[in-house]
Parts: sequence; C-alpha cells; structure tokens
Amino acid sequence: MMLNETIAHLRAAHLMVRDAEEWDALSAALTDAYGANDEDLIEQLQPPFLQSWRTVTRYVLRDTFDNAGISVADPNDPWGIAILTSHGVAAEPVLCTNVPAGLLSASTTMDSPIGGTLAGRRLMTFPETMDHYAESLRPLFSELDARQVG
Repeated sequence: MMLNETIAHLRAAHLMVRDAEEWDALSAALTDAYGANDEDLIEQLQPPFLQSWRTVTRYVLRDTFDNAGISVADPNDPWGIAILTSHGVAAEPVLCTNVPAGLLSASTTMDSPIGGTLAGRRLMTFPETMDHYAESLRPLFSELDARQVG
C-alpha cells in the first residue's frame, strides 16, 4: 500500500466515525474545560476523546496498516494516538502541538485529574491533526512512496 492511499484511508476512517466539525467541537470543548479548570468536565471528555482517536487507529484502520506493513502499539505520550512502526522506523502522532512560551495560558498548563496535561501544548483541529498524522506516516514508507505525496 502506498503512502497516499494510506492517508486517504486514514482520513476516511476518522470521518466515518465523526465529521470534521464534530472532531473539532470535541477538541474545543476539552480545551475549554482545561481553560476553565473544570476537572469534572475534563474527566468526562478526555477519555472518550482519546479513545475515539486510538480506536479508529487500532481497529478501524487495522487492515490498512497491516497492508502497509505498519504495526500499531499503545502510545507513550498522554496525547498520543499510537506508536506506528515499519522497517525499524517508529512514529507517534499526537493530538497536540507545541505552543510558543510567550503564548501559554491556563488552558495549556493545567494538569488533568486523570493523568494528561496540555503542558505547553494545544489540541489541534481535525485538519491539523490529519496533516500531522500524514507527516508522521511519511518516514514509515519507502523513499519512492514518500515522494508521491506533495
């Protein structure tokens, strides 16, 4: 399976579960909960948010990743989706991006009561997450396959 095809399957699988607006609304609600220091809401929203991303990767995309020769393991980062490995190369797509130190706010520094923290990061939008995920996949494919994405 080629990189472009894998990325197309990745996007389609996530959009079968929720449309982009729903993914973005969940991300925004969780960000707002962190901003408000609402531990109860964080505890309510964070596990299903993370589990949705992880379940699509581990189960819905199982055949896609198997066909591409990519193994899927549990993430190390609290905001990680999975650890993807192929040909001795590993990548861990995450749901957050780093925030420059001068732009940090309470929503990016508060610890979650269930073990996660945004700690200098912000949750990405659905399109940002898909772009990051695609970039995370690129090193897992051969050089020839990787050149096909542009």
